[in-house]
Order: sequence, then C-alpha cells, then structure tokens
Amino acid sequence: MLLIHCPYCDETLPEAEFTYAGEAHIVRPLDPSAQTDEQWETFMFIRRNPKGPHYERWRHLHGCARYFNAVRDTVTDKFLTTYKAGEPRPDLESLK
Repeated sequence: MLLIHCPYCDETLPEAEFTYAGEAHIVRPLDPSAQTDEQWETFMFIRRNPKGPHYERWRHLHGCARYFNAVRDTVTDKFLTTYKAGEPRPDLESLK
C-alpha cells in the first residue's frame, strides 16, 4: 500500500484517500483559441513519462479535498516529497 503525505493536513494516509490528477506544472495557454491543432493536442494529451522522479498532481479527495504536488519515483513507486500547489518544484538533487 502506498502512503501519501498531504502537505495541507500534515498527515500521511493510504493512497485510497487520494486521487491522481496528472502531471504537475502544466501551464494552460493564455489564449487557447490562438493555438494550432497540433499545439492544442500537445497541451491536452502529451505528457512526460520518465523513468525515475516525476512531478505529479494529487488531490486529497477524502480529506481536505485540496490539490497538491508530489515527486514520485516511477521505478520504485516511492513518494520522495509532497508540497503545496503554487510552491516551486523542489530540486531533485536535494531529494536524494
């Protein structure tokens, strides 16, 4: 069972309390109507899928219901850290 730390509630709880919400730090285009079909496709569907640390967005669905970001290693499935939405992404070197 995965345990995830909610940075808002300051609790570490089972994964069933949370919902995965995609890759973190994806910026929506300011003017979507000015995007070409290819640019819009990239924004909507193309995501990184790294082997190793990955920045993700999660929601504490059965708790405070807030979104937060996490760094999870996709090889080990271990959460390296979690941090509040809007905070800068942590340096991966500092997590080792």
